Amino acid sequence: MAKSRVIGLDIGSTNVRAAEVEFGSRGPAASNPPEVLRFGEVPLPPGAVRDGEVVEPEAVTTAIKHLWRETKFSTKDVVIGVGNQRVLVRDMDLPAMPLDQIRASLPYQVQDQIPVAVEDALLDFVPTALADGQHGPVVKGLLVAATKDSVEANISAVEAAGLRVSMVDLNALALTRSLTRGAWADRTVALVDLGARITTVVIVVAGLPQFVRVLPTGGHDMTAAISSAMGVSEADAEAMKRQVGIGMSVPPDYVPAAEAVAQVGHVLVEAVRGTLSYFSMNNPNGVLDMVLLSGRGAQLPGLGQYLSSAARVSVSLATPLAATKVGSAMPKGQHLEEIQHVLGVPLGLAFGVAA
Repeated sequence: MAKSRVIGLDIGSTNVRAAEVEFGSRGPAASNPPEVLRFGEVPLPPGAVRDGEVVEPEAVTTAIKHLWRETKFSTKDVVIGVGNQRVLVRDMDLPAMPLDQIRASLPYQVQDQIPVAVEDALLDFVPTALADGQHGPVVKGLLVAATKDSVEANISAVEAAGLRVSMVDLNALALTRSLTRGAWADRTVALVDLGARITTVVIVVAGLPQFVRVLPTGGHDMTAAISSAMGVSEADAEAMKRQVGIGMSVPPDYVPAAEAVAQVGHVLVEAVRGTLSYFSMNNPNGVLDMVLLSGRGAQLPGLGQYLSSAARVSVSLATPLAATKVGSAMPKGQHLEEIQHVLGVPLGLAFGVAA
């Protein structure tokens, strides 16, 4: 019998969070909407995860144990994600052959195309299309190369918490699964997930990821800038960030905070705009229908309007729960709306068992 319940575990820079999904008795292959049963998150000590990589495993393990005790998940089997600047994702065309053969051939195909030795990398290939090549049919897709030590650090921290890792997935693919369901399944959309320290951009065409970029700026960089400019704690700076937003009118006392946010926000928005422009230049027929924002940073007042003006494209908040059922143990009302912004990765990791 297919596994009916799956937990996606997202190890972020400032929190660990997990979502448990029920697929029903027929498992992930069933056509019925999945039900999100539980969600929980626990904060991490500063510096425990740096730029998407676990650097203090004991702190991460402690947080995961706390998360399981607090949320009362029904299983210890989890799908975990990776997504940092040491994970390379690039376009690649390979001779057409079954996917298992493609994956087996990767060490010989990519040894001159990745910045680390093949033996120090974990390799995967995500097919996106078939095409005619110069010497016959080819499979177009995305090469994924992650350094073994960064992935193994995540796995070790999870296993030390008493959990079992059933699969390791790419966060960008998780976002693709959770955010392009329903109305966006057949459209061309850019997913922009604003984490605390990194921002992941995924351009998806008809449900298939075509381009992935990880940017080294996130929402916490704005908080740190306010803390420095205003001489306040990071907790106070975080609250202030929600008040000043970006491109908004503020009282005179808050002008230094607004300028700090604007400075970091300009760097981030320009990097996103440049990513979208690069895709458009190299894919003249791939006109973007929408940019979908997710991550806690997506809630920054004014950010959507700023990005929309800079990139000249419509921008909306992602709604990963729109194509699911919501279980009775999930938060209600405004709290549910707030956590929806950080559900994209853990939900998509759980959905990966159906991929």
